[in-house]
Amino acid sequence: MTSHIHLIIGTNGNPLSDIIRDWKAFTSRHIRKCLEAATFESRKVWMLRVLKYKGITNSKNKDFQLWQQNNHPIVLDNNYLINQKVDYIHNNPVAAGLVEKPEYWLHSSASFYYEENGLSFIHLTRIE
Repeated sequence: MTSHIHLIIGTNGNPLSDIIRDWKAFTSRHIRKCLEAATFESRKVWMLRVLKYKGITNSKNKDFQLWQQNNHPIVLDNNYLINQKVDYIHNNPVAAGLVEKPEYWLHSSASFYYEENGLSFIHLTRIE
């Protein structure tokens, strides 16, 4: 999506809050470096100004904020929930009118869940 991201992640027993914190920190630093180094991004100055302003006006940050502070984690502890959330994530760009079919959204795993002929959807199953 253009304004948010949906992830399904495994924790391997690690606290989800730590994983999300570290992921946000890593991606924020990397995106900031790419943005600062960009020579072709027409919105570079504007984006850096906005992200720096958000950072200095939020006491939880030093000087830069890319991600919102909150998130909405949902425990996926059965196959029904896993499949439901995968379907929701894949259909999100379709519902937003950005693409006709889930597999057309470039920043999605949807195309990996379709067979080569594009006809049959493969649902995830949880391995216990």
